[in-house]
Amino acid sequence: MDITRLKSKGFFIPGIIIILLLAALATLPIYGSIYMVVLITAILMYIIITVGWVFFSGPTGYMSLATAAFFGVGIYASAILLPITGAVLPLLAVVAIGGVASFILALLVGALTLRLKGIYFAMFSFGLVELIKQLLLFWEMTITGTRGRYVILIENNEIYWVMLGIFVLLMITYYLTRHSKFGLALQSIGENEDAAAHRGVNVTMMKVLAFAISSFFMGAAGAIIATKWTYIDPYIAFNALFSFLPVLMAIFGGVGQLYGPVIGAAIFAYLEEVLLTKFPYYYMLIFGIVLIIAIIYLPDGLTGLVQRLWRRRLGGQHANT
Repeated sequence: MDITRLKSKGFFIPGIIIILLLAALATLPIYGSIYMVVLITAILMYIIITVGWVFFSGPTGYMSLATAAFFGVGIYASAILLPITGAVLPLLAVVAIGGVASFILALLVGALTLRLKGIYFAMFSFGLVELIKQLLLFWEMTITGTRGRYVILIENNEIYWVMLGIFVLLMITYYLTRHSKFGLALQSIGENEDAAAHRGVNVTMMKVLAFAISSFFMGAAGAIIATKWTYIDPYIAFNALFSFLPVLMAIFGGVGQLYGPVIGAAIFAYLEEVLLTKFPYYYMLIFGIVLIIAIIYLPDGLTGLVQRLWRRRLGGQHANT
């Protein structure tokens, strides 16, 4: 395929922009400040758990609130395998184990619960977060006699590059899935689950597999970010906010487009940083007000707003001609 045909199909310019953006991100620790590296690491973390949530909930329409459970499992993988007394395994192996542990948990939970629908699945998925948290608290307080663990502190640049690698792998997986038969099957489930089953789609298997794949990336992100937090306990690892924020970030960006959740997560992650710095006592109130306004006035997210403005502009140009 020549360059002219690539341009005509809309691949050339977006591809160049993506390559330049990835190059800038990959070399950020070389020219950027420590603050910038830490900030982008946090933004990438939120993007990963948001896109991970959209990977399953976007096409299927199932409202999962279990993100904090899978994210927390990855965090505890680092807490166990990277104690302050000395690493048990190499960092990348621990990150992979965190992802695989979350993947296996999602397979088991999904196989048992993804026959539930609507509010019942949402309630159970959120209950999973509290269940794991309370089990860990019981274990640490009554069996080990200690609460919380200290994790080896990893250098900021290393954390950043691993997080960036997880992000790139997730986006490739997300893109390929959306343009595959697997993605079409998930979309058909979201449109009409009974009709999809009648067409021969193995509905349960598809839902469980998507649930588990999305959870792998959440767990991997949790495993690497734990090395930045250094101290981990069940309340930190299984914070309920990590179940709700991805949903709100995805809604703000727009779940209909590939880049919508990325934009929504990036903006809100940066907004959280600014509000925490300038308004530490009121940031949750301001954050909530912004979210409410966005949900009321941006029902299709930022990407939906941009699309409406673009169509309006094109309509005006056609009217003038």
